[in-house]
Amino acid sequence: MSETTFNWGIIAPGRIAHNFAKALKVVPNASLYAVASSNLERAKTFAQEYDCEHAYDDYQTLIDDPQVDAIYIANPHRFHFECAKKCLIAGKPVLCEKPITVNEAQVQELVSLAQRHQTFLMEAVWTRFLPVWQQVKVWLEEQRVGELRVLSSSFSFNVPRDENDRLLNNELAGGALLDTGIYNLTMSQFVLQREPSSIVANGLIGETNVDERTSVILDYDGIASQFTCGLNATLDNSFTIYGSNGSIAVDSMFWGATKAVLKVKGEEEQVIELPFRATGFEYQIEEVMNCIAQGKLQSDVISWQDSINTMKTMDEIRRQIGLEYPFLNRD
Repeated sequence: MSETTFNWGIIAPGRIAHNFAKALKVVPNASLYAVASSNLERAKTFAQEYDCEHAYDDYQTLIDDPQVDAIYIANPHRFHFECAKKCLIAGKPVLCEKPITVNEAQVQELVSLAQRHQTFLMEAVWTRFLPVWQQVKVWLEEQRVGELRVLSSSFSFNVPRDENDRLLNNELAGGALLDTGIYNLTMSQFVLQREPSSIVANGLIGETNVDERTSVILDYDGIASQFTCGLNATLDNSFTIYGSNGSIAVDSMFWGATKAVLKVKGEEEQVIELPFRATGFEYQIEEVMNCIAQGKLQSDVISWQDSINTMKTMDEIRRQIGLEYPFLNRD
């Protein structure tokens, strides 16, 4: 890292990587230095679009580049583990798209590697860092809605039936739970600050052997979080927190929200609107850079234990709904 510039590398310049690259432009002292893709032309096109100097057709070349200060991993879920593992072994800090791995065993191994190599590792749960959700956290800490009772959320769209798309591809760890349900789950744990005491799940496994709809009730010692995630219907996609004295409602598309409403008994409704500076990814980028500057190996906002708890819960949900990924036994 130079004295003034933090150099980022991107592995896999797909759809979500564009949000990352656009966000980098508003982060002080941050630069997109290199991008790597299995397709060199794709890497070059992406690099040109974002004024990036270096394009590689090999992930290891990017990992080994001494000028790269941290790597953002944005390939399909199945490949997160192997890419993050290579980065950590090389001592390269990692921001890995969610879900950080496909199961708990994999994330446990990554955490062990991060500890052994004293290298920063964070799951890219951008939602936790958004200004609106940080305000929600303040309201919760102030107990504005009283004792928490129920969380209710959804993240479901009626996606086009393209069986070649990663969303419906079992070999790429597709399905609703890992792609959209992780938001409902990780934000439930953000609100409640612990893992659930019991889990009840029901799902619809489609023709391509991925879950096209999963509905879950998580019990946190008397507080319920109920959610549906899916690929076969469009729901309202909001997140509401109900307490003994009111509620907090985060707008539709809660995972990328800029608006929340606080309703407290006997008080006037409070509406906050907090727009992004860019795509919303800038806040997690800044968290990574700040943590590394402070010599931290993990973030307090999305800790290693948070990621472990999320994957542990998802493993149990998959077990209950019969969602299996055979490649886990082959890799």
